[in-house]
Amino acid sequence: QVQLVESGGGLVQAGGTLKLSCAYSGRSSSSLAMGWFRQAPGNEREFVAYIRSSGSSGFYADSVKGRFTIFRDNAKNTMFLQMNSLKPEDTAVYYCAAGLPGWRVVTPHGYDYWGLGTQVTVSS
Repeated sequence: QVQLVESGGGLVQAGGTLKLSCAYSGRSSSSLAMGWFRQAPGNEREFVAYIRSSGSSGFYADSVKGRFTIFRDNAKNTMFLQMNSLKPEDTAVYYCAAGLPGWRVVTPHGYDYWGLGTQVTVSS
């Protein structure tokens, strides 16, 4: 079993920055690919970013490309999402996920393990 715990959310003004963390534990957790998703009220959970188990490459949703950076430190069992130039439309609960998504990188169904989420609110 793999456990995921997010932290780092909060309230920030538009144009500001936040850094989310996801601590992961459990057998083989460092060998899993990981991703960030977000869900705003009334919306479906949407893909934000993905990173391979080795941390060698990332993949982003068009809406966050150039503003967000995903990275991980397997020695510390932690994944991060650095969010810059935040916009009000980035407001959502952010979830980290882990699994072996294969071609299903951008869909929640590709991931087996989820954290409880952390709230990010961007004011205009």
